[in-house]
Amino acid sequence: MKKASREGARVLIVRAGDFFGPAAGNNWFSQGLVKPGLPVKTIRYPGRRGVGHQWSYLPDVGRTMVELLARRDTLDAFASFHMAGHWDADGTQMSDAIRRVVARRTGNRAARRGISLVAAHVGLAVRRDVSRMGEMRYLWKTPVRMDNARLVAVLGREPHTPLDHAVEATLDGMGNLDKVEGARIAAG
Repeated sequence: MKKASREGARVLIVRAGDFFGPAAGNNWFSQGLVKPGLPVKTIRYPGRRGVGHQWSYLPDVGRTMVELLARRDTLDAFASFHMAGHWDADGTQMSDAIRRVVARRTGNRAARRGISLVAAHVGLAVRRDVSRMGEMRYLWKTPVRMDNARLVAVLGREPHTPLDHAVEATLDGMGNLDKVEGARIAAG
C-alpha cells in the first residue's frame, strides 16, 4: 500500500484494539466474553489478570474514520493512525463494566470466569470463526497498547464513548439485556 501511495493512491490506515459494539459479529466480546441473545450469567475472560488489553468501541472507530476522511486532503498520501480506545490495564475492567451494566439493568450479578486458552485452542479445529480468533490469542498473554498521539495531533481528540455506555449499547445490540428484563417482568 505504501508503494501504491507513491504512485498516486491515497491510503488511510486506522489501527484499533479488539472491537465491540452493537451488532458487531466476529469478535472476542460477542463470541468469548458473553453469549449473544442470552441473559448474562457468566463473563468468560480469556486473558490473565494483570495483563492489559486494548478494546475499541466500533461507533468510536467509525467516527474516527469519518473525521479523518473529512481531513484527507491535509493528510499524507500514506496516513496511518492508532486509536487508544479503552485500555483495560489489568484485565478486569471490561468484565467489571459488563457486571455493572447487567446488575443495573437486570438486578443480576454475573460471575466472572477465565477461559482456558488450551480449551479455546481445541475449539479452533471445530469452528472456523473461533480459529480466526485463536490466531490472535497471544494478545491475551502480552499487553499491546497503541499510542494515539498522532491521531490526537490531527483531530484534537479521539472520539471516545465512556466504557459503561459502550458496554450497555453493545449488550443491548446483542439482545442480552432485553431478554433478561423481559424474563424478569414475565416472572414477576
